[in-house]
Amino acid sequence: MLELELEQRMDIKFLVKLGKSGNEIREMIVQVYGDNAMKKTAVYKWRKRFSEGRDSVTDEEISGWPATSRTEENITKIRQIFCENCWLTVRIIAEQVNIDRDTDRKILTEEQKQRRVAICQDLLERRDYILGCVITGDETWVYQYDHETKQQSAQWKTANSP
Repeated sequence: MLELELEQRMDIKFLVKLGKSGNEIREMIVQVYGDNAMKKTAVYKWRKRFSEGRDSVTDEEISGWPATSRTEENITKIRQIFCENCWLTVRIIAEQVNIDRDTDRKILTEEQKQRRVAICQDLLERRDYILGCVITGDETWVYQYDHETKQQSAQWKTANSP
């Protein structure tokens, strides 16, 4: 946690003990810290906490997934699982490694990007001109149109006629 943030929380706690309102506290914090002042919502949140009897200015430990779930060990595990079976879902891999799905998804996305770069480099290095056979395009729809003359479009034909 930043020292500046702790300092502002201590100031808010002191001003709450003096009986200052949220607006007064916010104005004083901005006057002292300028651009580095806490956001208005944070000032009101901490004012409320201190008004309700809270003494600590530090954040409380939160439950849930550890913030350090993106470790080298977990990245290695995910890559190994992905290489063994690339058809597994993000949820299944996250459960096996015991991390949240978002972290797993980010790691897999990085892995997939690296894999795409490797494939592209391999294609560029090939000498058999495989890229000449690749057709690319965007999502434009192309229709075939056989141009008729005015005379051809004026003629009546049945479906079986030539």
